Amino acid sequence: MNYIKDKNVSKIEEALEVSTYISRLVYALENNNAKVTFQKERQVDKNRPIQYTNKYTEAQLFPHEDPVAAIKRELKTLKVEEYIETVKDIRFPQKSEMRVFGRCYGDKEVYIKIRVELIQASVGGVNNTIFVMSFHFTSVKFKKTDFPYGKK
Repeated sequence: MNYIKDKNVSKIEEALEVSTYISRLVYALENNNAKVTFQKERQVDKNRPIQYTNKYTEAQLFPHEDPVAAIKRELKTLKVEEYIETVKDIRFPQKSEMRVFGRCYGDKEVYIKIRVELIQASVGGVNNTIFVMSFHFTSVKFKKTDFPYGKK
């Protein structure tokens, strides 16, 4: 499976880099120095079947929860084995790279794409914004080869 289109360039980071990224992500989330922005409704979803949209997936998986709180909890439990690739956004080259993960919820597979942006560094610490661009059921089943450091 390759979700990346022509406008993006992808690479596979070393397992240690992915582990460090996840550790920093978890640290930021646990210490409340990160704002989580979940794109519940996206422009690209207008052209997709509803069952493959962020809004639908979030409603199915976390029906009685605050979407941002649920996504935040899920991001804290990401594993290196769920890593798929790192993507550079050519449309916005000044932005940080996006990490792509895949996770199973029962028999449903979810595609997760996030970007962490440093917003400001101040005397009080560092503030980051974690943009969750994708958190939706996959339209194409994951393959074992999609995960360089694990299996589905």
